[in-house]
Amino acid sequence: MRYFLKRTERKKGEYLQIYQSEYIRGIGSRNRSYKAIGYVDELIARGIKDPAAKAQDEVRKLNDELKAKEDGEKARKIGKISPRRLLGYFVLRSVANALGDFEKAVRAISSARGFRYDVYDLMMALVYARATFPASKRRTHSDILPLLFEKIDDDSYSQVLSCCEYIGSEYMKIIALLTRAVERTYGLDCHETYFDCTNFYFEIDREDDFRCKGPSKENRNDPIVGMGLLLDSNQIPVAMEMFPGNEAEMPYLRKTIQRMKKESSISGRTIQVADKGLNCAANIHAALESGDGYLFSKSLKKQSQKEIEWFLSLDSDEWAAVYESDGNGGRQVRYRYYSFIDTFGYSYVDDSGSRIEFSAKEKRIITFNEKLRMKKTLELNRMVEKAKGLCLSQAKKEEFGECSKFVTFCTDSGNKAKAVLNEDAIALERRFAGYNMLVTSELKLNDRTVYGIYHNLWRIEQSFRMMKSYLDARPVYLTGMNSIKGHFLICYISVVLERLLEFRVLGSRFSHERIMDFIRSFSLVRLNSKDYINLLTSDDEVGQFLADTILPEVTNYILSPADVTKLLKVKLKKRIDDC
Repeated sequence: MRYFLKRTERKKGEYLQIYQSEYIRGIGSRNRSYKAIGYVDELIARGIKDPAAKAQDEVRKLNDELKAKEDGEKARKIGKISPRRLLGYFVLRSVANALGDFEKAVRAISSARGFRYDVYDLMMALVYARATFPASKRRTHSDILPLLFEKIDDDSYSQVLSCCEYIGSEYMKIIALLTRAVERTYGLDCHETYFDCTNFYFEIDREDDFRCKGPSKENRNDPIVGMGLLLDSNQIPVAMEMFPGNEAEMPYLRKTIQRMKKESSISGRTIQVADKGLNCAANIHAALESGDGYLFSKSLKKQSQKEIEWFLSLDSDEWAAVYESDGNGGRQVRYRYYSFIDTFGYSYVDDSGSRIEFSAKEKRIITFNEKLRMKKTLELNRMVEKAKGLCLSQAKKEEFGECSKFVTFCTDSGNKAKAVLNEDAIALERRFAGYNMLVTSELKLNDRTVYGIYHNLWRIEQSFRMMKSYLDARPVYLTGMNSIKGHFLICYISVVLERLLEFRVLGSRFSHERIMDFIRSFSLVRLNSKDYINLLTSDDEVGQFLADTILPEVTNYILSPADVTKLLKVKLKKRIDDC
């Protein structure tokens, strides 16, 4: 583009104008008037001696400014906003696109509040940002959301905080709506449900009504909040509950399952699967009363002395063995087990203070795993060595932590309590290392099937690890209870979408680590005013699979805006093999 002086002869005399000339590719040069100077005679009459020369000077100045601007553009430095754009989250968006009922329901319940922004769009943008590049809400607003291809009604940080607070206040309702939408689109199998709890720490000094000090999974003294997570038989999350960190976990098993079945209209018999930390008489009684079954683990060393003596008297020939390949053409014992069926009595005190007694006919399976024994023995040795050192240094009782169960604190005639190793407790722990007992109401289930169902609990631990590592759910930089719940709801929705993608769409071909790596690796850099360069590498297996099946644009070196729009509008309702 350049400026020039145009001189035109008219009836009133010579007329001066400054024109702008621009070359457009494919069309040619185009000229348009930039500024009218006037008639030469009139300008001279106003006292301008040489109007043409003055106008020419102005043209020269405009061209110099234009050249300086163009030179500056060529030598442009890096700016505050990265030229990179994030697109890997489109696979999660494609799953969310298939959950149309969820989108409609969230918009319906939020419309009554009269927000000036679309709650669903902002909530899902925060979900995609969390999965792609987890950060604090402030940094997410300033640095991450601008790199996504999401259209948000309002770009203010206060709207982000407002959204977190609102969805946190309605998190149970939103989860129920999501579960119902998942059931309608992908289907759920709640014949077996897996439940476990974890907690998240907060780096604060003072407790409040929600963030309270309790038994931390990471042995920290910071205030914590608890989370209960419920999965269906296919490891798809179907419910989540948050609770203060100083509350017991056990009641939330029955509360969460009952609420989930009611709110999501799930009927039929459910086998509740949980580890020994949630095994209590109240949960067993609640499961039987509601017509459900249960499968828990139970600690052998906490049984009565009579039961321990019976167990120790078992002949090794009575145990069955399950074998696996040793990698050298042979086979080795994977685990051994012994099962029996009997009626067992239970009792507990309910919320009103009344003692409830009942009996249940159960199958109990005692298992022994040599690898587990070695693992437990190593852990035991570490704790014993730590306890020895703390005993010698006369450490305070609260400093012993988990290893305090191997220490006895005693006093001598009014003196300060002294820590002494409890050799009996250590010997008992060594004796039962590698052993476990499974307790189930499902008498007709095959012993190996029971073992397999129980050991699927590792999937729920995997979901917790995904939240804590890939999604950086902690530490949390929010303070209000509803805002904190909103933060964890965002993490929960991210896990649900990833699990649906992993199991329902990709058919378990790829681990969640590879899927998350693809989401974070698939990014673009602007090539020109329209096109983008794809930064995904050819060795990304998830990207290559998507390109080879239904989305060839994923591995295109150059992506147009139309390609990006197409990827963002994809709906993945079923396995890719069936698409």
